[in-house]
Amino acid sequence: MLLGVATAATQIEGGEVDSTWVDWAARPGTIADGSSCTRATDHWNRWRQDTELMAGLGVQVYRLGLEWARLEPAPGTWDAEALAHYRAELELLREKGIRPLVTLHHFSQPMWFERGGGWLAPDAVGVFERYVRRVVEALGDLVDEWVTINEPNVYVVGAYVFGTFPPGRRNLVRAMRVYGVLAAAHIRAFMAIHELQPGPQTMVGVAHHLRPFRPANPRNPWHRILTPLMRHLFQGAIVRAMTTGEFRLPLRRPAGVERGRYADFFGLNYYSRTTVMRFGDGTPPGVPVNDLGWEVYAAGLGEMATWAWETYPIPIWITENGTADARDAFRSRYLYEHLRVIAEQRAAGVPIDRYYHWCFVDNWEWDEGEGPRFGLVALDYSTQERTVRKSGRFFAETIEAGGVTSQMYAAYVAGQTYPTSPADG
Repeated sequence: MLLGVATAATQIEGGEVDSTWVDWAARPGTIADGSSCTRATDHWNRWRQDTELMAGLGVQVYRLGLEWARLEPAPGTWDAEALAHYRAELELLREKGIRPLVTLHHFSQPMWFERGGGWLAPDAVGVFERYVRRVVEALGDLVDEWVTINEPNVYVVGAYVFGTFPPGRRNLVRAMRVYGVLAAAHIRAFMAIHELQPGPQTMVGVAHHLRPFRPANPRNPWHRILTPLMRHLFQGAIVRAMTTGEFRLPLRRPAGVERGRYADFFGLNYYSRTTVMRFGDGTPPGVPVNDLGWEVYAAGLGEMATWAWETYPIPIWITENGTADARDAFRSRYLYEHLRVIAEQRAAGVPIDRYYHWCFVDNWEWDEGEGPRFGLVALDYSTQERTVRKSGRFFAETIEAGGVTSQMYAAYVAGQTYPTSPADG
């Protein structure tokens, strides 16, 4: 299994880009701490430093994103300097022996696309395919592994259910429509990439956010009914549509989409599980949690990987997994416990081939802003100084050793404990 890290362009690059998230962050009250992605980790200017740091930690694979708004600042107009910039970054990664996995859409899109109706515009799928084709034509000699769309369910829920992501339109009917359009966009992108890059080396998939759902009270009929319904609406329907082209209610099959297989690997993003009491993300009392109050439940990664493999028997890549831990007080334990679950899954025959830790350097965490700290490398936002955390050294040693020795466990994991969620009352 190959071990690496994952990032997203909007969360690390910085800069005044005419994107939906730069626009969203400029609106009062949208970001928890009032910060903007225009600062982030300044990776656009510090990519050489970050690549050297990754190489120094022994990172084998790296999932990075492209900022669509940089590459296509106006409809059909391409920025040659931005394309050259990404080429140079990919070339250095290859030179350092780090294999890139490129994400084409990670929550962010150009404002011209949004102003034209976004994913609800009649030509949205065609516009996205045009972007994908241009990128693959320009960078395909350096990349043959692609994530078309990151976490379509999280995007739709944030943008069209809770209104915490741009465009902030709370409308369940629109949410279901966008789900269908995103599935069609992925399928068209999948086919276009394979047309442009024929051959068995090309790998295309989606990074799906999956989580176990359980009723808060199994004896409560409302909790029991709501649990499978939320599971289906949040992940079951959209995963099936994107992977097989089969659309189940409440999704509608877009015109021109046929059933088939539209994934070469199953990208699995895993962070936590949901305890169902109502529509929303619930956490029970007295369980291990991270800085954001998300339950730490490592066994859920195994549950989701098993479900993915049994339902869609293709290789599984853990395209994101990590935790918010500003003091680095439990990240090594979190890493160890989740990697141990993966090892158990592999021993049981589940083909988990990659693990991408979220994230490399502390990054701008969408509507939460600069507060949450997910990085193996700590960031001082005011100076942009990077400092490898103890958990970062643990991850580097795990890569080098091909596992965790008893000495490493004693040095990095033993003694680490999680905070817990508040008890009832």
